[in-house]
Amino acid sequence: MNLIKSFLNNKRNPYPMDKIHKIRKTIVVFITLLMLSGITAFPLQYELNVIVSMFQNDAGASSLPTWFLEVTQAVNHTNDIYPFLAYGTDWLAFAHIIIGLFFIGVYINPIRNIWITKVGIIACLLVFPVTFIAGYIREIPMFWQMIDCCFGALGLIPLITIHKLSVEMENNSMKDNNLFSKI
Repeated sequence: MNLIKSFLNNKRNPYPMDKIHKIRKTIVVFITLLMLSGITAFPLQYELNVIVSMFQNDAGASSLPTWFLEVTQAVNHTNDIYPFLAYGTDWLAFAHIIIGLFFIGVYINPIRNIWITKVGIIACLLVFPVTFIAGYIREIPMFWQMIDCCFGALGLIPLITIHKLSVEMENNSMKDNNLFSKI
């Protein structure tokens, strides 16, 4: 912890603070959205019932309300008969929270922890094949698969930005005898 404080208070910090602040703001938004998306998996049945009640008059009007109704009926039926299966979505929510915690390393030291950013980029890219393979096997409508792909695409934007800024800072620090690695 003292190393972090010394880095933040170091007047000879070789990194432009504007890049560090941009990385930190970006990663805080990314962590927050990742954790929020996970937390919403806890009350899944309740959320689906609320959404379906909002579409009550639109049932059959388009495929989205119909899809939500079908998913809600399946979740309600499954939870009535096999409530322990909802434990899987609880672990999904927990996993999102834990993955978000790993990104705190990027907030603390984006250069040393660039591997976290790289793993995040790979994970976002893997959303696409998993979505299309599992979506096909599980008979998920294409429009919903495209929505799932948006999570991977939107996750790439901040992570690529952070990666680019981290590489720039690392290249600049190498010119200055890599002062950051001594911290």
